[in-house]
Amino acid sequence: MTIRVLLADDQALLRATFRILIDSCEDMTVVGEASDGAEALELTRAHHPDIVLMDIRMPGTDGLAATSAICADPELAATRVLILTTFETEDYVAQALRAGASGFLGKDVTADALLAGLRTVASGEALLSPAATRTLITNFLMSPAPDTHLAPPERLSELTGREREVMGLAAEGRSNTEIAEILTLSPLTVRTHIHRAMTKLGARDRAQLVVIAYQTGLAQAAPPAP
Repeated sequence: MTIRVLLADDQALLRATFRILIDSCEDMTVVGEASDGAEALELTRAHHPDIVLMDIRMPGTDGLAATSAICADPELAATRVLILTTFETEDYVAQALRAGASGFLGKDVTADALLAGLRTVASGEALLSPAATRTLITNFLMSPAPDTHLAPPERLSELTGREREVMGLAAEGRSNTEIAEILTLSPLTVRTHIHRAMTKLGARDRAQLVVIAYQTGLAQAAPPAP
């Protein structure tokens, strides 16, 4: 299956570089380019890409607003947003995750890491770097926005013991392979547990599953280092 990618960045040279890189892969193709958030939303509705590679800071409608609009549109439920930014700190990560982004990459990412990230998100996994995960925990979970509705612990009753165990390890930022080694399971079995938990809890992707793990108390955020 070919992964269809939409590029959204106000820097034309960067878009051109990404297009050349992505189009060089047999399993990927660029279906469009947008220079701001409004154009990104318009082209996403027109092309229904698998992934929107979205910059946060763009003129006019920024990447956060565009991400929120894309993820809130039922007709675009199959489209995932991968944030590409130099601003992977403060509340950018928290806002983008609330909006429904599936992951983050820094603009200093290597070519191989970018392509791997696109494949990861296309497969339904979340892509959270250590920096993004720390920001998620400290800014979003320990100090949620006023309009944030925490998931009640009772939601976890829908899960099996193994699903809760796997979900807790995923909330620590561990990969399926790492979880498999810890629990002496196959990575495929871990992936099955993750997807069953997502389905039962109504999580869009792994990022939202991590959010629910902390909101329900299944995982505990460590206090900030002094």
